[in-house]
Amino acid sequence: MEKRLQNSAKTAVLLLAHGSPDSVDQVPEFLLRVTGGRPLPPTVVDEVKHRYGLIGRSPLTELTLKQGELLARELELPVYVGMRNWKPFIADAVSAIISDGTEHVVAICLAPQNSRTSVGLYRSSLTGDQATPFMIDFVDSWHDNPLLIKAFAEKLRAGWDRARREAGTQKVPIIFTAHSVPQRTIAEGDPYENQAHETASLVAREAGLTAEDWTFAFQSQGMSGGAWLGPRVEDTILGLKEKGHHNVFVQPIGFLCDHVEVLYDIDIGFKQFADTQGMRLWRAESLNDSPLLAAALADITRSRLVATVPTTK
Repeated sequence: MEKRLQNSAKTAVLLLAHGSPDSVDQVPEFLLRVTGGRPLPPTVVDEVKHRYGLIGRSPLTELTLKQGELLARELELPVYVGMRNWKPFIADAVSAIISDGTEHVVAICLAPQNSRTSVGLYRSSLTGDQATPFMIDFVDSWHDNPLLIKAFAEKLRAGWDRARREAGTQKVPIIFTAHSVPQRTIAEGDPYENQAHETASLVAREAGLTAEDWTFAFQSQGMSGGAWLGPRVEDTILGLKEKGHHNVFVQPIGFLCDHVEVLYDIDIGFKQFADTQGMRLWRAESLNDSPLLAAALADITRSRLVATVPTTK
């Protein structure tokens, strides 16, 4: 028996992501798309606009498109990109896929851990109420893909080594983070919390960390309504301070590129919070255009395209 790729002439990959506005002025419209048309309090809208203003713009779209280019080069297959909340929209990507006569699509969410608040919404946006004229092979989660773990560990080791050199003799504990979700989501059986913790554990093992080197927290809790999953990063920083630490290193393992939750929440918000506690904070570089990330996405795609057929003699 040998493994052969299916006929790739009509096969493509669709990368799905959250989306991000291109300018501060687009934030109100963007937030309406995020909430499905439900207006948010003006104070919340103003705060989000303030955060986007401080970072200038979110590079999420251009980085996602770059990830698609790298994957297309790796696979030698067409790769489309669709965003749930901003341009290029998922519907536009689907239209292009249909127009190009694609028959089989491997759909990968650029959120490795599966939650109905992210991956579930991407799936709904893609499939909708109408059947597509192409087959969809939807990847529900890939939080434990070995190449993804290696990609995170590579960035962790480089950043943590630098931080420890700058800290001298002082220890630099690590906080792995992922985006928080409403607690009711987990109570209803969502696998997200367990998968986020598993990704962190695998990265720690790959990087050769001990149990004393790292901890885990959830970041970017929602600004309105209900209880959100913790512990919060700020509380975790305080806990490290109480143990006598003066430094902290953060690696978000739920995000694959720079955007507002990284460039504002970590680089500005958490850093300022650490400063008020007399602590110094570093962050691992995001994966962005990491060759290992492209290799991970290619590995996932190939696993869906490979079929076992009899060897011809």
